[in-house]
Amino acid sequence: MALALRLGRRGQGNTAENPAVGCVIARHGSDGTTILGRGWTQAGGRPHAERVALAEAGHAAQGATAYVTLEPCSHHGKSPPCASALIEAGIARVVAAHPDPDPRVAGRGFSMLQRVGIKTQCGLLEHRAHRDLSGFLSRTVRGRPWVQAKMAVSQDGKIGLTNVANHPITGKVAKNKTYALRAQADAILIGSHTALIDDPSLTVRSAGLEGRSPIRVILDSAGSLALDSQLVKSAHKVPVWLLTTGRIATEKALLLEEAGCRLFLFKADETGHVPLHEALETLAGQGINTLFAECGAALAQALLSAKLIDEFFLYRGAGTVSPEGIPAFKQSVSDSMQQAGLTRERQESLGKDHMEVYIRPQSLTELYEDPTE
Repeated sequence: MALALRLGRRGQGNTAENPAVGCVIARHGSDGTTILGRGWTQAGGRPHAERVALAEAGHAAQGATAYVTLEPCSHHGKSPPCASALIEAGIARVVAAHPDPDPRVAGRGFSMLQRVGIKTQCGLLEHRAHRDLSGFLSRTVRGRPWVQAKMAVSQDGKIGLTNVANHPITGKVAKNKTYALRAQADAILIGSHTALIDDPSLTVRSAGLEGRSPIRVILDSAGSLALDSQLVKSAHKVPVWLLTTGRIATEKALLLEEAGCRLFLFKADETGHVPLHEALETLAGQGINTLFAECGAALAQALLSAKLIDEFFLYRGAGTVSPEGIPAFKQSVSDSMQQAGLTRERQESLGKDHMEVYIRPQSLTELYEDPTE
């Protein structure tokens, strides 16, 4: 199952609305265990992990055990159920890490297998699968993406200088870590101020991951995204979604759409901004499982205040900015995290910099819904 989980992670951020699942077909005997087939959910969500692993195993799958990180699907979508494929292959036992809360499955996958005499087991390394599948589980159970936030803070608690683009806070190792996190997300979220000042491309530029750039999403209430920005100029190559209100000019909206951007219009909230809860629900409706928010101070504060951040990657740079720099938070880091329900889970060295990872334990509890109980 540990191998199946590792395989499943290969698909994270690359499986559209489908979960990133891993599967291993194995045979256990007196002389040990033989791996017959390996698979993970492929780009775009198909074929599913079970079908990839079964194809590799071939006829040897008969009488073997399938280890899969999520309950096999039981419904006809764009492809037949994976439970049917396991039955047809003659699998004798299916061990799943996590039940599938999707109403179209919800225990039916196990029932299909059990009706033909296939032994089933669920819960092996479930806690690890729960984290790996957090995006899919969040969209399915809560109706919104799993929200990851990232922010780089200097030793003096700043994120940069006012109206100065791309002020360096961390080094190359941290940048490569950010590319890896981007590649595992379905979409990146930034605020309009970051888009205006930094003019970012928000793509993945690590060797071997260039094709894994996620959808770029901009919270832009006033429709201020420049037509000559890097985001707009590359929208036909990597999707750009603009979450905005009716304040955007019709002519500009048409030009943005012509450039390849997709616009989502919202009724402004009482502060004049795009309502965050509604925005997240809309993104979930578009199949976004994991949303990676690269935060400036305003976006971080808005998401923290609304307790919408499930996981926070806080980079701490080795240097300082200046007393005139932009403060990362209105309060101390510990107070800001605590008030948002986030607790520090681990830390990691990134060259001269380091990263602290915070988790909202309540988020993990909210994701759990076992339809088999």
